Amino acid sequence: MSDTKIHIVLIEDDKQIRRFLNTVLEAEDMSVFEAENGKQGLIACATRKPDLLIVDLGLPDMSGLDVIRDVRSWTEVPIIVLSARTQEQEKVDALNAGADDYLSKPFGAAELIARIHAHLRRRQPQSTQADAVFNFGDVSLNLALRTVNRAGQSVHLSPIEYRLLSVLARNAGKVLTHQQLLKEVWGPNQSENSHYLRIYMANLRQKLEQEPAQPRHFLTETGVGYRLLA
Repeated sequence: MSDTKIHIVLIEDDKQIRRFLNTVLEAEDMSVFEAENGKQGLIACATRKPDLLIVDLGLPDMSGLDVIRDVRSWTEVPIIVLSARTQEQEKVDALNAGADDYLSKPFGAAELIARIHAHLRRRQPQSTQADAVFNFGDVSLNLALRTVNRAGQSVHLSPIEYRLLSVLARNAGKVLTHQQLLKEVWGPNQSENSHYLRIYMANLRQKLEQEPAQPRHFLTETGVGYRLLA
């Protein structure tokens, strides 16, 4: 019988948090390997090939950012940061280092579980990448045909609006920083012009959200970036 469990490496120096997370995750039929410092965590990631990595930034032997950079240099495994650090710049630094998501302590167990499943769904192989269709709300995005429909009606997007939407869709559920989005959509020379993002995100909300002033799908992560939720 094949092993269908989700395997997670947890790098956290706080024993109580490790115990809590182990209980929560194993109740969801996930297998957890605990590491209490960065060195142990890197060895575990290399040898156990987990489905997902959870890492604290404040480790006793090395920075959690260095762990993220090391792991990201050789694998695309989803990385979720759990940290008591709440400064916006620290969140940005973690995401730019290669983390996929960031939860501040204290956090809700249900939210963590939901985010784990969201990131794992993104990594599931599709039958063919060419016919990928992404749906959210009453919107359907066909990445192969480059078409966007809302409630069955075609929606016209400018080339930049479409490029921004497709980047968000390919990373659905993941927080993308301002810098990442600007680089992907406008190129490396525009990485500081965050006002571009505000304008075009407002355009997408106006065209694709039911209530643009209270968006349900194009979410702002204040001071960090944006996230598209299905």
